[in-house]
Amino acid sequence: MIKTLRQLWRSVGFRLAFYYGLLVAITMLAALAIVYMQTVGVLQQRMVRQVATSMQQLMVRYDARGADGVAGEIANALSDGRNSDNEIYLLTDREGRKLAGNLDQVPSEAPDAGDGVHRRVVRAGQTVIAYLVMRTLPDGGLLAVGHDLRDQESIESLVASASAAAGIVAVLLLIGGTFVFRQELERSVGAVRRTAARIAAGELQERVAHSGQEGQEDEFALLEHDINAMLDRIQSLMDGVRHVSNTIAHNLRTPLTRVLVRLRAVEGGLGVEAPQREAVATAIRELEELAVVFEKLLQIAEVEAGARRQQFAPVALHVIADDVAELYEAVAEMQGIALLREPADMAVALGDRDLLAGAAANLLDNALKYAANGRTGATVRIGTHTVDGRAQLFVQDDGPGIPPSEYERIGVRFHRLDRSTPGHGLGLASVQAVVALHGGRLQFGDAKPGLRACIDLPMAHD
Repeated sequence: MIKTLRQLWRSVGFRLAFYYGLLVAITMLAALAIVYMQTVGVLQQRMVRQVATSMQQLMVRYDARGADGVAGEIANALSDGRNSDNEIYLLTDREGRKLAGNLDQVPSEAPDAGDGVHRRVVRAGQTVIAYLVMRTLPDGGLLAVGHDLRDQESIESLVASASAAAGIVAVLLLIGGTFVFRQELERSVGAVRRTAARIAAGELQERVAHSGQEGQEDEFALLEHDINAMLDRIQSLMDGVRHVSNTIAHNLRTPLTRVLVRLRAVEGGLGVEAPQREAVATAIRELEELAVVFEKLLQIAEVEAGARRQQFAPVALHVIADDVAELYEAVAEMQGIALLREPADMAVALGDRDLLAGAAANLLDNALKYAANGRTGATVRIGTHTVDGRAQLFVQDDGPGIPPSEYERIGVRFHRLDRSTPGHGLGLASVQAVVALHGGRLQFGDAKPGLRACIDLPMAHD
């Protein structure tokens, strides 16, 4: 539960929605508090005025007709049917004997100045809380005028209950609004984030789906448009770079082949002891390596163009791993490397068998090359299995490995970690292109020691 809340709190959308909802809830609760205080205040002020008016009228009657006049006035007030249930009166003589009123006994702790106070009194045999104003009369008697607070307390309780209910509704709206706001924000931002993730995985043709209506674009729709324009520009630049390299490779392959043919003819016409023979042989080797580079560049271009996607069919990765392991078994034995085929679980993906076999061979060739590293007794594993509905073929060695900071640069054309090792820096680039064509991922991880390279592909469905 705590972990889930922490994950929610990391969301900017959730925090913004929470702060906004909290502000709205505080505003609503403050408004309810003001309404409650005003309502209760008005009730209390009206009650105080009524009691004060009644006390003033009775004192005027006392000045005019004495205690008997006050007693008669009290009797009329209690019998007129207006507020009789709430009105409280008491008139006593100097000895404390009751002359008129509806209180059963004299309230305790009578004030000297006649200020209103809350007292617990006995009225019609029931103990109630009342608001009282009490004054001592010139003849030594006591006059008390008050109001039963039970009805007012009921009204206050009703207002408080309504305020509490409104507060609960406000909190529920806060919670619900927070999640709705977060979902709406996630819907808009999530499309951008998912597209960015697919592009980072190599699907450079992906674009953010347009969410706004024509002529009614909001801020997120404008952001989506700008991101798509940026991605179009980036892809255009990358396509331009690829086109240049592919054009160079394609246009130079034919003249390079001609030069090789002529050099081989020259080499054949030279005597064994001819001083030019070594120079010609060296030139032939260099040109042959250059021809291999051009061939790999053209192969990568063909794969990235997706021309072979139409040939896709269910491919058994475990059979490919068996064939590649058998192909390199003699090479591993010559280098003193133990080549293990494990695990050998079934794994079937949808793809081009020749391309995937070439990618697996590239990975195994690299592993044998770096695992040896001038030593014997190294171990290389090539395995296949399925994980979470995905088919995987991996190659793992126990060589020196590479720093994790270099993982992102693996597969970049002409990038080589170890310049002393033979190669052109195009092997893993071709593997990356093949895996991207199949909608998969080329993953690298630390094998402690060594490196683990994994081709992760969607499984083929029947």
